[in-house]
Amino acid sequence: MPSSGDAAGRRPHVVLIPSAGMGHLVPFGRLAVALSSGHGCDVSLVTVLPTVSAAESKHLEALFAAFPSVRRLDFQLAPFDESEFPGGDPFFLRLEAMRRAAPLLGPLLAGASASALVTDIALTSVVLPVGNELRLPCHILFTASAAMLSLCAYFPTYLDANVGGVVGDVDIPGVYRIPKASIPQALHNPNHLFTRQFVANGRSLTNAAGILVNTFEALEPDAVSALRQGTVAACFPPVFAVGPLLPARSPAGNQPKDPAGYMDWLDAQPARSVVYVRFGRRKAVSGGQLRGLAAGLEASGHRFLWVVKSTVVDREDAAELGELLGEGFLERVEKRGLVTKAWVEQEDVLNHESVGLFVSHCGHGGGGRRRPGAGAGEVRRPAGERRRGGARRARSVGGQLELGGRGGGDQRGGDIREGEGGDGRRRGVAEEGGEPRRGGGEGRRRRWIQPPSPGRVCATLLRGN
Repeated sequence: MPSSGDAAGRRPHVVLIPSAGMGHLVPFGRLAVALSSGHGCDVSLVTVLPTVSAAESKHLEALFAAFPSVRRLDFQLAPFDESEFPGGDPFFLRLEAMRRAAPLLGPLLAGASASALVTDIALTSVVLPVGNELRLPCHILFTASAAMLSLCAYFPTYLDANVGGVVGDVDIPGVYRIPKASIPQALHNPNHLFTRQFVANGRSLTNAAGILVNTFEALEPDAVSALRQGTVAACFPPVFAVGPLLPARSPAGNQPKDPAGYMDWLDAQPARSVVYVRFGRRKAVSGGQLRGLAAGLEASGHRFLWVVKSTVVDREDAAELGELLGEGFLERVEKRGLVTKAWVEQEDVLNHESVGLFVSHCGHGGGGRRRPGAGAGEVRRPAGERRRGGARRARSVGGQLELGGRGGGDQRGGDIREGEGGDGRRRGVAEEGGEPRRGGGEGRRRRWIQPPSPGRVCATLLRGN
């Protein structure tokens, strides 16, 4: 199959195949919109059904309604017996179901007259063979950082050199040493479902036509350079830093609604007066920690926007906010705080003039990848297995304060406990420099963040192996 349109003059057709989870789905949607905006190619987004979370369903509905130029290709998953993995993480189980169903993508892609594929790192080892059979160039969109990509690419080599040994510090050539405490906990168990997926995908990366990374070179120069030069893994495909993939702006009539009302609420607050609290999309915070954080926010006296997540999958979150946060909390803070379980557009919040501080976790992607150039200062709390990798990248940009996170310390995530957090946390921020600083001037932001043009990305995707 030709890779740049056919003899009949039809436009080339790029098909994007995301995996599960908002942290993966949102960047794929943004790339789809960018490529579909007048760059000489048709774009389709494979929609895997059923979705894991309600947030995914709502996001997809809003995306296709706002951007009709992005075609929808529904892919119904085959039945999958989850009892094979008792107690498995819902998202890992969904990835496994998608991986096992991947061979069924062939007829869908052939029927859509695809010219090129872009798939997620989580599906790399199973989608590449499908693309090869159809003679389609297949690129990988890595939605997290270049440092995390380097771990994915190098980890199989590390395991091969340490057969039968325990996972310790991982010294990635040309990047940096990741301490044992910062390695995702699942990777310490070679039989864990996530480990098997992670290693299989890492071994397959060299077979891709190229890797698109949602980062930019000024943020991670060492990691991007080491990947491109083959220092991390030999015979590595071309690496393109295409980030940050920015929120798509649809015509005014197609703008998604804000059922939680958070943007209207922020509009009514004074400049730089709001603390925005959110601990990532995949991190469920325990009941005791939620109540401890509630006590700290109440004692602080500051305005705040708090996105609460108490379960891994939102469809399983049936608890009322009042029950989670303690009796009377919502009533006591209603004049200066907004608490919601709804999905919020993080970039919009962070760039709002009323937001002065961002309290988050130290993840491998997510908030740290999207923060540079936004206006708010930042406080980061290491969250379990996601520790120094995200914190180190955040500190490389400047202006952040990390709570806890001392090497291989307590992994229980107990830095914020019930009854703690008020004055002590507030003094820590004040000592770091008083009023939260902005991430940099507008000129500096423009120098840092220069995503490649969608037209150039489209041309890259349509280039054959």
